[in-house]
Amino acid sequence: MKVRRLFIMFILIIFISNISYAQDDGKVYVVPIKGEINRATSNFISDVLSDINQEDADAIIFEIDTYGGLIEEAQKIKDAIIATNIPTISFVNNNAQSAGVLITIASENIVMANNSSIGSAETIPNNEKVMSMWRAVLRDTARYRDRESMIIEAMADKDIFIEGISEKGKLINLTGHEAVELGVADYTSNDYNDILEHFNIETSEIVEVNEGLQVKLAKYISNTYISSLLLALGFIGLVIEIFTPGFGIGGTVSIIGFGLYFGGNILAGNSNWTSLALFVIGLILLVIEGTVPGFGLPGIGGIVFILIGTIIAMDNLRSALISLSIAIILTTLVSIYIIKLGYRSKIFDNIILNNRLNKEKGYISLDSMDFLLEKEGTTISDLRPAGFIEIDGKKYDALSAGDYIEKNTDIKVTKVEGAKIFVRRG
Repeated sequence: MKVRRLFIMFILIIFISNISYAQDDGKVYVVPIKGEINRATSNFISDVLSDINQEDADAIIFEIDTYGGLIEEAQKIKDAIIATNIPTISFVNNNAQSAGVLITIASENIVMANNSSIGSAETIPNNEKVMSMWRAVLRDTARYRDRESMIIEAMADKDIFIEGISEKGKLINLTGHEAVELGVADYTSNDYNDILEHFNIETSEIVEVNEGLQVKLAKYISNTYISSLLLALGFIGLVIEIFTPGFGIGGTVSIIGFGLYFGGNILAGNSNWTSLALFVIGLILLVIEGTVPGFGLPGIGGIVFILIGTIIAMDNLRSALISLSIAIILTTLVSIYIIKLGYRSKIFDNIILNNRLNKEKGYISLDSMDFLLEKEGTTISDLRPAGFIEIDGKKYDALSAGDYIEKNTDIKVTKVEGAKIFVRRG
């Protein structure tokens, strides 16, 4: 009996200890949202939240430091944050500008770090259609989280004037303390533990989620400026390879540039392998064009395929056109410089007529007839007034400077004009 009671007590102790352990096992995850907001960012946040939602987390802190990016991707991140049932905190650790404003106000609570700022959320382009849509999204999110919606909208639209807060024709941009005073944020702090204590969140562990190498690479490469640089390197390397014999540094730079450009955008989710396939087809068509004289359908098709492949590799048309324009300008400047240095590609020789009529090959310049002036010879046909003459054993076309001259008549060259030789009776 005593053994049985001891056994039951032992089971109860284990059960109670397990319950206590489970209650203290909650974690708080710190998820970074930094740099340009693009598809790589939204994919990263979506994947992380999908994993965290399956765990017994006490809260999620989104550490935000961004100057903005694509509003379409910011909306996806906002939707993912609102959709989670786990308590969320936006921690602005430096800047929340442009699209970063929407992401910040999506969380239940907002904390501003000392010396941080939030605002300047105007869209590019800021036409009426885009601005109206963007204001509606900001207003709806702010009201859903019980924030000062008019102040949030004034961050995006400089035409909104709020007495004592904004200036006419200026966007609102608030410091951390100003954001708290105006009800945009809840608290200012630079410490995770202090933030959790303020919101009465007890946890056993703070887990900082790090962006993997693939995510970091995708984010940086899909950045408009980095994409422009990589695209320019690809085209410039290709031009250098065309103008120099054999395969060398130009081809290597070109492969690296294009490889990172397409690979990064594929990793970021901006594109798929179709864009790369179209680009490769375009290159093949240009190579075919370079092996045949003239410039025709393969060359035109190659250029079209390269342009289409390059454009659809990026997330939106505007970014693609900017990157492509910068790359074309830089490539053109490099090409002009290379040509000035005296380099010439064999490919261009198939497109441009490059044959020379040299004396060594038996050709005589039209300007070389001056040496016949005042020389004497004989007509070998009648000059009516045109015919043939012979001087020093060589046959020439000639014109009579006066009347008709019969065959086998002595003549003298009186004038030479280019290829025209004028003669009179000797």
